[in-house]
Amino acid sequence: MMSHAKPIPIRLSLAGACALALLSAAPTRAEQAVEVQLTYANGAFQPNEVRAPADRSVVFRVRNLDGKAMEFESKSLRVEKVVAAKSEGIINVRALKPGRYEFYDDFNEKARGALNVQ
Repeated sequence: MMSHAKPIPIRLSLAGACALALLSAAPTRAEQAVEVQLTYANGAFQPNEVRAPADRSVVFRVRNLDGKAMEFESKSLRVEKVVAAKSEGIINVRALKPGRYEFYDDFNEKARGALNVQ
C-alpha cells in the first residue's frame, strides 16, 4: 500500500524573509571589487601609485616580468603573496576606508608603491 504524503508548507519568519530580501538585493562581492593592475619589472612597481574608491574591495593583479620571484607585501593592507618570475599573482583585499596604504616587494624593499583610497 502506497501512501501519498501531502507537501509540507514552508513558512518564513519575518526576520528570515527580510534577510532573504536583503541578500538577494545586495550586489555580489565580485560586483563590488575594484581591479588594480600593477606590473613589476626591473625591481619596481609600475605604476607605483594607484587609486581605488573607499568601501569597495580591491583585487590587485600583479604581473611580475622579472626573472626572479617577488613578494607583494603590505602591513597596512594585511597581505603578502609571492609572485613567481614571469607570472601573475592575484591579491584580494577587503573593503577599505579612505587613506594611503603602502606596499613593497619583501625581497627588494626599495621597490615600493601605494594605494590611495578616496
